[in-house]
Amino acid sequence: MNTTYFKYLLLPAALLSTVGFAQEVDEEDAAQKVNVAFRSVPQEDLLGGVSVLDYEELAAKNNNTYSLDNMQGYVSGFNGASLWGQTDYLVLVDGVPREANNVKPDEIAQVTFMKGAQAVVLYGSRAAKGVILITTKRGYDKDLEVKVSANTGWNVAKSFPEYLGAAEYMTLYNEALVNDGYSKKYSDEAIYNTYAGVNPYRYPNVNLYSSDYLKKAYNRSEVVAEFRGGAKRTHYYTNIGYMRQGDNMNYGNTKDDYVDRLNVRGNVDMQMADWISAFVDANVTFYSARSAANTDFWEAAASLRPNRVVGFIPTSYLDPNNPTTSDLMSTARLFNGGFIGAPSDPVESEYTNVIANGFAAGTSKYNSRHFEFSLGINLDLDRVLKGLTFKTMFAVDYATTYTTSYTDTYAIYVPQWGNYNGQEVITSLVKQNKDEHTGSQGVSGSTYEQTIDFNAHFDYNRSFNDVHNVSAMLLANGYQQSYSGQYHRTSNVNAGLLASYNYAHKYYAEFGSALLHSAKLAEGHRKGYSYSFTAGWNFAREAFLEGSIFDDLKLSASYSMLSQDIDIENFGMYAPDFNNNHDVWWGWGVGDSQQATTSRRGSNKNLDYIKRKEFSVTLQGALFEKALSFEASYFRTSTEGLIIVPNNLYPSYFSTYWPEASFVPYTNYNDDLRYGFEVGVNYKKQLNDDWMVGVGANMTWYDTEASKRDDSQYADAYQYRQGTQLDAIWGYECLGLFKSDDEVAGAPEQKLGENPKAGDLRYKDQNGDGVIDNKDVVNLGRGGWYGAPLTVGANFTLKYKGLSLFVLATGGFGGQATKSNSYWWIHGDSKYSAVVRDRAVVDPTTHQVTNASTATYPRLTTGSGSNNFVTSDYWLYDTDAFNLQKVQITYDFPASMFENSRVVKGISLFANGNSLLTVAKEKEILEMNVGSAPQNRFYQIGASVKF
Repeated sequence: MNTTYFKYLLLPAALLSTVGFAQEVDEEDAAQKVNVAFRSVPQEDLLGGVSVLDYEELAAKNNNTYSLDNMQGYVSGFNGASLWGQTDYLVLVDGVPREANNVKPDEIAQVTFMKGAQAVVLYGSRAAKGVILITTKRGYDKDLEVKVSANTGWNVAKSFPEYLGAAEYMTLYNEALVNDGYSKKYSDEAIYNTYAGVNPYRYPNVNLYSSDYLKKAYNRSEVVAEFRGGAKRTHYYTNIGYMRQGDNMNYGNTKDDYVDRLNVRGNVDMQMADWISAFVDANVTFYSARSAANTDFWEAAASLRPNRVVGFIPTSYLDPNNPTTSDLMSTARLFNGGFIGAPSDPVESEYTNVIANGFAAGTSKYNSRHFEFSLGINLDLDRVLKGLTFKTMFAVDYATTYTTSYTDTYAIYVPQWGNYNGQEVITSLVKQNKDEHTGSQGVSGSTYEQTIDFNAHFDYNRSFNDVHNVSAMLLANGYQQSYSGQYHRTSNVNAGLLASYNYAHKYYAEFGSALLHSAKLAEGHRKGYSYSFTAGWNFAREAFLEGSIFDDLKLSASYSMLSQDIDIENFGMYAPDFNNNHDVWWGWGVGDSQQATTSRRGSNKNLDYIKRKEFSVTLQGALFEKALSFEASYFRTSTEGLIIVPNNLYPSYFSTYWPEASFVPYTNYNDDLRYGFEVGVNYKKQLNDDWMVGVGANMTWYDTEASKRDDSQYADAYQYRQGTQLDAIWGYECLGLFKSDDEVAGAPEQKLGENPKAGDLRYKDQNGDGVIDNKDVVNLGRGGWYGAPLTVGANFTLKYKGLSLFVLATGGFGGQATKSNSYWWIHGDSKYSAVVRDRAVVDPTTHQVTNASTATYPRLTTGSGSNNFVTSDYWLYDTDAFNLQKVQITYDFPASMFENSRVVKGISLFANGNSLLTVAKEKEILEMNVGSAPQNRFYQIGASVKF
C-alpha cells in the first residue's frame, strides 16, 4: 500500500507542522498524531493539559447525533460544561471559531481537549479558558470510497410534570383564599360538576400533557453520503447529509411541526509542487424549523389553569331557537365540528390560547443558512533553511437567520350557559376578535453573523544527530466576528512564539508566548502578554526502565500566565460615563425644568487584562505494549484582576443614592481560584483473532474559591464571600413550618415581604437581632455552576468477530440546586402542581396547622408568597446522578462476503438506546423539565454500506 499521504487522513492542511505534504510516513505514525494549536504533535511527545479522542474509531461503534455528546464519558478534565472548571471555552472547527452544533459527528476525525493554559497560549486572549478543537475528515491516497449511511429513531419523553385536575385545583384555590382571609371563589356545585364531567365545555378540565395534545414518540431520521479518496497530488472528501425530526405536539397544525437540516461539507488537498501545497474547505448548512404560529406550548402547559381553557365547543350545544347564535355560527370557523370557545367570564388574555393557536393562528418557519470557506497554502522552505516551512490560512464564515410566517387572527366565542329540561344549552354568544387570513408571508427576526479568520506562521522542525529535536514557531493570528445589532465586533489578535526542545524524546522543554491586543482597554494599555513554561521527563526512555512493562511514562510540569479580555464585558469600561438617562430634573425657577446630566462612573485608564496564572503537573503512561494507558493531572488556576465597581473601597462621597450618581470607576480587584485533579485509564486488547475488549474510565474533580473579595459591606463573618466557593448557594436556613399564628408571634420578625402565618416557612436568626432579613443569609451549599464537582465516565467495548457491544455511562456528584421554578414556587392564581397535595393545612378557626408532622409544602396562598419563595435550604436538593447514556450493538458483515463484489465493499448494521437510565435520589426532579420540551430517551437503528 502506498502510504505517502496517509498521514494526512486526520490532519487538516492548515495544521500540518513537521513535514511537507509529500514526505513518506507510515499509517501508525499518522494515527498517533494529535492536533494542537497550529500544529500536530506525535502522541509520544504530547505534554500535559491535552486529551484527544479518535472520533472515527468511536463512531464505528457509537452513533451520535451531536458532535460533543457525552464527551465526559471518554476524556478526563472535561465535565460537559467546563475544562478544568473553566466555562466559556473556545470551540474551533479546523482551526476556525465555529459552533460545535454545526459540524456533524459523521464529519469528524478527531477532537482535542486543550485544558491547560500551556496548550492554548498561542491562540491568544479568547482561548484563555480552554479550547476544544474539532478536526474534520479529509481525503487520502486511495481509490474513491463511497459510504452511504441511514438511520432512524424515536424520541420518547422521560417524564412530564404532574398538575392537578380542574376540580382539585378549584378546591385548593378556595383553600388558599380562606388561608388569606377571603371568601371562596368556586361553589361546591361547580366543583362537583367539574369533577363529574357533566359538561366539559362549561366546566372544563384540560390536561395539556394528555394524548389529546402529545404524541407518545416522534421520529428522527437521517441519511448521509460520504465520498473520499485521492491520488498522488490531490486528496478529496465530501459529506452530504439530510436530517428530519418531528415534534411532541399532536394537534392542529402542530402535528406537522418539524426540524430539518441539509448540509454539504467538502475539502480538497493539493500538492502543486514538491515545495508547495494548498487546501480548500467549504461547508454549507441549511436548517429549518417549522411550527404552528404563536404556540409556546410548553410554557402554556406549565401555566394555563385546567379550568380556564375550553377548547372547541360543539355546535350541538347552541340553542336552536336563538337566531343570534345561528347568525354568528354562519360565518364562524369550525374545527372538528366545534367553534373556539372561552370561559364564561374571560379576561382579555384568554381571548387567545395555545390550543386555538395550534389550529387557527397560522404557521411560522425559522430558517438558518450557514456558509463556511477556508483556504490555505503551505510552503516547504527546506531550500532556504532545512526544516523551515511556512503555512497560512484564511477563512470566511457567514450565517444568517430569519423567520417566515403566515400569521392569522381568529374569533373566539364567549358562551353563557343555561339548562333547559335538564340539558346544558348555550343561551347566548359574544364574539371576540376577528377571523382574518391575509395570505401574505411575513419575514421577521433577521440576523447575521460573520467570522473572518487569518493566521500565518513560520515553523522550524529539525533533528540533530537523531537526538536533539528542535522546533519553533513564529505566528500571526487573528479573527473577528460581527453580529447584527452589535456595533463592536468580537476580536482576537495576537502574535505568538513557540520554542520546543527534546533530547531523544526523553527530556522536554517548551516555551510558548503571545503578544496580545485588546480594544476594550484604554490606549496605551491595550498590549498584553502571555507565556508558559513546560518541562517533561519520559522515564520509560531511561536505562533503568528498559525492558519493563512501561512503554511510556512521562512526567511534565507547567507554569503559565495568560492575559485575557473575555471577562471584560463591554468596550469603554475604562472611560467615565456622563448621561441623562434617568429621572432627575432641575431648574432655575418655578416652571423651569431641565433634565440633569450626572456622572454614573469614574475613569480608570489603568484598567488591565484579567490574568490566568496556572500550575499543573501531569503523569502519562502506557504499559503492556500500549494495551493499557493512563493520564493523571493536578491543576491550580488563579484568575486575578476580575473587574468590579468597588464602592466600598472609595469614600462615601464618591457616590450618591439620589440623585443616583457615582465617580467610582471599574477596577481590577476580585480573584478566583480553581484547583483539582483528573485521572483517565484506557485498556484495549485484541485477545485473539475473534475477540477484542476495550475499557475506559475517567474521573475529574475540581473545587473553587473566591480568593479575593471586598467583604466590607457585610457585618458578620459568616456572610463573607472571600474563602467560599464560587458556586456557593446563598440563602436562609429554614427551621421548618410555623405550626400556629401564636408561634409566628413569638418568633423573630421575618421581613421578607408578606407577613408570615401558620403554615409558612420559619428561618433562623443568624445574628440574633430579632429580625430575619438579608443579614441572615448564609452559605447553603454548592451549585455546581461549572459542571458537577466530581464527574466520572466509563465506556466498555466487547467485540466478537463482526459483532460488537458498546456501553457508555457518566455520573456527576457534589452539586446542589434549588426547587425554584413554577412547579415548586406557586402563588397567586398560578397552576397547581402535584407537590401542593402535601401542603400545610391550616384550620381557619384555630389558625393552627393540622398536619404539621407530615406537611412537606407551605400553606397555599393567593398572595405573592414572598416569605416562602426565597432561596433557602428548604428548597435545596442534590443533583448527584449516575446515567447509563448509551448501549449500542453493531454488526459488521464479514469482509469475505464482498471479496468478489465490484460494487459493495462492506455493510454494517446497528441498534442503540440513548439516555436509558438515571440512578439518583432526586431522579424525578432531574428528569423533569418545566416550561420547556421534555428530556427524551432515544432509540435508534441504522445501516451503512461501503462502495
